[in-house]
This record gives sequence, structure tokens and C-alpha cells, in this order.
Amino acid sequence: MAALTGYLASLLMGLAAGAAYGLVQVRSPAPPIIALIGLFGMVLGEQAVDVAKRHFVPPAQTSIQHDVDGTRGS
Repeated sequence: MAALTGYLASLLMGLAAGAAYGLVQVRSPAPPIIALIGLFGMVLGEQAVDVAKRHFVPPAQTSIQHDVDGTRGS
């Protein structure tokens, strides 16, 4: 939920900045929409790789030794 709040705050601040630029009739320094779409594709591709790794690659097996009787190795 906290991450969603951050994204929403970022979106709202971006809208406010865009409105301010529009009111004073100045072009924003943001890249053109085609560049933003490319960046969005890069983010989606990165996330897709992470999801695929979690889905198709088995987790590494770890070995945990428990000290059952209270003694340490012999």
C-alpha cells in the first residue's frame, strides 16, 4: 500500500507541475511521449524477467543445521 501511495503522490505532483508549466505557457523539460513509452517498455521488460525467474527457476536450497541436543559438533 505504501508503494501505491508513492506512485500516486508522484503522479499528482507531475500533474501539478505540468499544469503550472501550462499556465505560464512554457514547454516542460520532459522528454517526448515516444521516449516515455520506451522507458515504460524497459520497466515492463525488467519486471517480466524478474517474474519469469521467480516462476521458472527453482529457489536455491539452503541447509540449516539445528543444534538439537545442545552440543556442538564432535
